[in-house]
Amino acid sequence: MIKLIKRSCLLTGIALLIIGCSTDEKQTVTTMNQLVMQDEFDSNGAPNPDLWSYNIGTGNNGWGNNELQYYTDRPENIVVENGMLKITAIQELYMGAGYTSARILTKGKFEKKYGRFEARIKLPWGKGIWPAFWLLGANSDTVIWPQCGEIDIMEYLGNNPTTVFGTVHGPGYSGAESISKSYSLLNNRFDNDFHVFGIEWGENYINYYVDDVLYNQITPEDVPGEWVFNEPFYIILNMAVGGNLPGTPNSQTVFPQTMLVDYIRVYE
Repeated sequence: MIKLIKRSCLLTGIALLIIGCSTDEKQTVTTMNQLVMQDEFDSNGAPNPDLWSYNIGTGNNGWGNNELQYYTDRPENIVVENGMLKITAIQELYMGAGYTSARILTKGKFEKKYGRFEARIKLPWGKGIWPAFWLLGANSDTVIWPQCGEIDIMEYLGNNPTTVFGTVHGPGYSGAESISKSYSLLNNRFDNDFHVFGIEWGENYINYYVDDVLYNQITPEDVPGEWVFNEPFYIILNMAVGGNLPGTPNSQTVFPQTMLVDYIRVYE
């Protein structure tokens, strides 16, 4: 089910500047609880075209990161079935690339300034696998990255299945200079079960959480350049293969690899 409620009232960074590690302090993040959009992925077939569109191809310089996959809209790479969105990376020769995968976005269909954005996801595992749930500034066609801003709600490197990252990119703090913090599980892995990844985002702050554990807050005082996160953004879900950050898959990386998304919800 996809539900949009109206009220009256591209480029992923190639490296991370880690400013901390996970915290044991647990805080429930529930200050924004009015549901304004949800996709429960409870119908079968392609993602709903009223909400999602596709990036197709290899992008510019491997989407700016020398990634190895060709993104498609084929059901082999992306499909909704059994209550899940499935994004699958396949090792195959396709349009000159050695791998295929998928990347979908809500650009021009759902764009929002501020809110609680969350998704329940089960991640894959293997070197060279790079799934992400992230936001990009709605002005990305007219304002060059990173001036448009990027909020990475969840990035994950498949060779490190206990850790995810939350990151922002903007002018003066992008790529290797991005502002980021990791969150690690104790005695568990992100490929073993579903976890909820989210942010609560308001004027001049972004709070990051995993399973309602608040593990980081980023404010204008934390960035060395202009704060560009007080404008509307759209949602992106993708799974890259290879590139500057995760490196190339090795002989231990089993294909196909699938990221399972149970739902995406946005609150205000």
